[in-house]
Amino acid sequence: MANPFSLEGKVALVTGANTGIGQGIAIALAAAGADIAAAGRSEPTETQAAVEGMGRKFLSIKADFSSIEPVQRVVDETVAAFGKVDILVNNAGIIRRADSIEFSEADWDAVMDTNLKVVFFLTQAFAKQALKQGFEGGQAKVINIASLLSFQGGIRVPSYTASKSGLAGLTKILANEWATKGINVNAIAPGYFDTNNTEALRADQDRNAAILARIPAGRWGRPEDIGGAAVFLASSASDYVQGITLPVDGGWLAR
Repeated sequence: MANPFSLEGKVALVTGANTGIGQGIAIALAAAGADIAAAGRSEPTETQAAVEGMGRKFLSIKADFSSIEPVQRVVDETVAAFGKVDILVNNAGIIRRADSIEFSEADWDAVMDTNLKVVFFLTQAFAKQALKQGFEGGQAKVINIASLLSFQGGIRVPSYTASKSGLAGLTKILANEWATKGINVNAIAPGYFDTNNTEALRADQDRNAAILARIPAGRWGRPEDIGGAAVFLASSASDYVQGITLPVDGGWLAR
């Protein structure tokens, strides 16, 4: 019986794969057999070395996802290099912190544009390409990187909470529309991970202690902790899984 978790012969486009969760996902997908196209503002040097060290192909695409300008080009460059694209991981995102009573329009728009608007239009461009490719390569897979704040309110991050709550909803509607077209759309909601986005929280002794006290696993997540969930949702093992937002949170939501 073929391994349902194998990604041999697949091409994955991962945004924001230079560090953190995106890097962990790209490396996990490559370990499962996928070739990787990494799109973002920074050069994913460490990610590239890890992927190529496993014998997989790697493409770096320069793209600033603060607007939809690079969306079609990113898909086109991936297809030009690999001949197709099978998996999209929408990981690139930003966060702005301030009390809601003082939160600025500029910070609202920046977060909503990157975390929600660009994700929708990149996913749309990916889906159009997947439909051109047809069913011969198996089902296409979209994995959105949501957040615990897709379920909870949080504090001092109103646009981030709105964008990640919206992303969970977007995951559902696209699954509803595309499930019969051979495209799976799901999301992963990381818990509190040791990444650039959480640096301010980890530096705040009181907040850090309060967060750790609530996590049953007793530690912050590491980028490699997300890899198994990503491989599952990218593989044929999840062909009948549609529209979910899967928490990978050390038990935070169960507390």
